[in-house]
Amino acid sequence: MEILAETTWYARRAEHEARMRPWVEPRLVRKSRKERHPVDDFLFEYYAYRPGQLMAWHPGLGTALAGESAREYLTQKHYVETAEGITVDPASWSANRMDFPGWLRTMLRNTQSRPAVFGCFGLHEWAMVYRTEEIRHEQMPLRLPAAQVAELVESLPLRCTHFDAFRFFTPAARPLNRTQLVKESIPEMEQGGCLHANMDLYKWAFKLLPFSSSELVADTFELAREIRELDMRASPYDLSKLGYTAVPLETPEGRAEYEQGQRSFAQRAEPLRARLLALCEDLLVQIPALSA
Repeated sequence: MEILAETTWYARRAEHEARMRPWVEPRLVRKSRKERHPVDDFLFEYYAYRPGQLMAWHPGLGTALAGESAREYLTQKHYVETAEGITVDPASWSANRMDFPGWLRTMLRNTQSRPAVFGCFGLHEWAMVYRTEEIRHEQMPLRLPAAQVAELVESLPLRCTHFDAFRFFTPAARPLNRTQLVKESIPEMEQGGCLHANMDLYKWAFKLLPFSSSELVADTFELAREIRELDMRASPYDLSKLGYTAVPLETPEGRAEYEQGQRSFAQRAEPLRARLLALCEDLLVQIPALSA
């Protein structure tokens, strides 16, 4: 058990709040004005974790907070007082979520062991507007005519391996994908080259709160935010008015630029995936119902 003195954990909490404030405060302003940003708001809308939750600091499993002030955490779920200080208690893990740590461990292990795939060229966003009049991001115009969008989708193979992207494909696009993905196959399909699989590390870190540390949540959030930018720059939407230059997947140069970014994000995601996997391992040992 790592024991943090009161001055130490106060400083860490302040650092976390300062780190998250540049993302959270603009989100709150946009929401008050009923404005939407297709890049910066995605992590708040798609993953649906509230700004207040992101700002809150948690030390994570295996860390105890010393000092009288730490008792304020006892008002929050999963925290207990021990001889070492205030800490999270694995015994408080919800009974209806008992399968989750094991499922996540399997999925993360499989993703680590599976070769990364870099030939999808980010066509998932194109497949979401393929041969349809319904546009997901209505506030953003398409930068190419619908016929040219369709031509690209039909000329390059759809190789999406991420179910939560595939499920938003248009009905006309789904049969074109190499694999017809289903939710149950997620552990067998996720691979480290996928932008959305690496963005989802934020989702998994958040789902493990407060047993995951807020530093891990913040690290995965920042990576996901950068990935989302490439995701949308490589989409068929015109984001020039927001200051983003397109990654033109309709050209060989654009596809090469996308793959370069994809490979960089895959490398940066691996240490975060390893930290999440280690947390799952610790939880599976310490949750009484799972370790019995």
